[in-house]
Amino acid sequence: MNDPESRLALLRFLERVQERDLARTRRWIADEERRQAERRHGLLARPPTPDWLIERGLSGQESVYVHVGGCWNAGRRSKGVDRDHARRALAEGIKACPQCRPDTELGFVDG
Repeated sequence: MNDPESRLALLRFLERVQERDLARTRRWIADEERRQAERRHGLLARPPTPDWLIERGLSGQESVYVHVGGCWNAGRRSKGVDRDHARRALAEGIKACPQCRPDTELGFVDG
């Protein structure tokens, strides 16, 4: 191991290994930067949360609940609507979500 030629060969080998490791680390960094940019773009491109939601039943035909936009209890079959549509739905007898209470938010008084 005291041979200067073999020591130099080992150092050159170590250099190649470290260059390969550095290249791999740089690829990982580039991949992570790309993922973060895609995540940011996805968040910015996301449409705004609607102010009011109408939740449809399993058949997709009848409306079952009116929700405040962003209600944690709104199902996947919910569709964003404007304030007038939400008030009209409550007036037509569609139930207000008992968790987010859109009837209170809309100032809707039954009767």
